[in-house]
Amino acid sequence: MAKFITIGERLSTTAPAVNKAFTTRDPEPIIQRAKQQLDAGATYLDVNIGPAENDGPELMKWAVQLLQSEFDNVPLALDTANKAAIEAGISVYNRSKGKPIVNSADAAGRIEYIDLAAANDAIVIALCNGEGIAKDNDERMMYCQTMLERGMEHGMDPSDLWFDPLFLVIKGMQDKQMQILECIKMISDMELNSTGGLSNNSNGMPKHIRPIMDSAMVAMAMMCGLTSAIVNPNDLRLMETIKSCDIIKNNNLYADSYLEI
Repeated sequence: MAKFITIGERLSTTAPAVNKAFTTRDPEPIIQRAKQQLDAGATYLDVNIGPAENDGPELMKWAVQLLQSEFDNVPLALDTANKAAIEAGISVYNRSKGKPIVNSADAAGRIEYIDLAAANDAIVIALCNGEGIAKDNDERMMYCQTMLERGMEHGMDPSDLWFDPLFLVIKGMQDKQMQILECIKMISDMELNSTGGLSNNSNGMPKHIRPIMDSAMVAMAMMCGLTSAIVNPNDLRLMETIKSCDIIKNNNLYADSYLEI
């Protein structure tokens, strides 16, 4: 079994400090946040440059080269709605520590992101939705099948499509949570990889509750076969839970020092 893959979410233009650093090409805040996440145990870093309509390709190239030169070719997820920016990032990407991840495709307007990943031997996060959020698991799995077939038609290995059932906010969608877990189990039963933005489930909750809820969710999701998640690696409780679940699932060898590895 492979260890659970964490994708650090803290390099996103949604954070004002990161947005400013990307805009002004200031490396320091980017390097600092990247180091914090890697020190905390992140496997991949998500590089979310936002829509980046004006200078997307140049910005993504700059970010990829900065992070990989600073952190020994750390593997990255390239996250933007600007396709040209993702292609530019891949063109300068060093694969020695892992393929680039394209974040993200869906079964509607962004299905061509699967073609982009296939053409560049990249991994793609495939959101199990179409024009809007799927109403049930039949719809989620229909979208999953559509995207799997698209990837395979373009020569992709099924393991390079990481299916995202879309974690839903508990405040307002509490009755949908077990559906999401069942969907993860269905994806796992097909021997496919899965991922998702885990912290979405605790959106809107008080700050002290979010790590508790995210930890509970990741443990249940890993039990259902979740293979990866986009997380805040600086949430110590969450990372301890993931590492402990990896031990229980026999994905990692137990040692008394396992939390430090």
